[in-house]
Amino acid sequence: MRDARISRTAKAKEEGCDLPGAWAAYGRLLQHLRKRAGLNQQQLGEAIGYSLEQVASVEQGRRPAKAAFTRAADRVLEAGGVLEVLQDEVDRAKLPRFFRNFALIEAEAVSRFDYEPQLVPGLLQTEEYARALFAGHCPPLSEDVVDQRTEARLSRQKLLTRVPLAELSFIINEEALRDPVGSPEVMRGQWQQLLQLAALRNVEVQVMPAMRGFHPGKNGPFVVVETREHKHLGYFESQGVGCVVSEPAEVSTFALRYGKLRSQALNVEESARLIERMVGET
Repeated sequence: MRDARISRTAKAKEEGCDLPGAWAAYGRLLQHLRKRAGLNQQQLGEAIGYSLEQVASVEQGRRPAKAAFTRAADRVLEAGGVLEVLQDEVDRAKLPRFFRNFALIEAEAVSRFDYEPQLVPGLLQTEEYARALFAGHCPPLSEDVVDQRTEARLSRQKLLTRVPLAELSFIINEEALRDPVGSPEVMRGQWQQLLQLAALRNVEVQVMPAMRGFHPGKNGPFVVVETREHKHLGYFESQGVGCVVSEPAEVSTFALRYGKLRSQALNVEESARLIERMVGET
């Protein structure tokens, strides 16, 4: 039995789903508020539309609360918004461990410039596209982790419309847009979402055309962000390892490369027309 428990723990850590402290803290607070309201788990579940098992799992920190769960529980327990305050932390803990530090930086950024040669950037992905990516993970992720990673990725997209608005720029290789992820319907929906998001006044989407030849992005994907304190940071990742770059000279190199890429990519209008043609081809 002990060996089985160790095996389950090792598998959880391998998938990046060992129980985060944010989930446990949320669960303890939920339990306190429920008991203060004089409700048992069954009664709370019935009041907010969730099962006894779901409420128990959240209280024990075994399952992260979704935003809808939190809103309903906060209302029924008259918690005054204290559960909703924790929701961002709960969502952030669904992310892969290597990405969580950068997710904190990203959430507060005043500007974010992103070059992606292989995939549609996470902030622009549809739920179906993101789910297809996580479902293809190697080694395979459990269904629960696929759900959690997808939810966390979609939660990050609040940055697109957050107030005050952040200045956001994305350069995506044409090959990344044409490389099928999921079904043709998934790709069509993804292209349509790109057009919708590119219409936001704080979002620019540019496409690096195929066969452009050598350019500064050949070294791989990277991100440059500016914090509220106007500090500039870089970020890049590969094979499940992420790195935040703070050395000013290195960040300056990232920014220089991004400027070059912007000048070599299709402009915003040309990029939109290319994506529209791709939609029309399906």
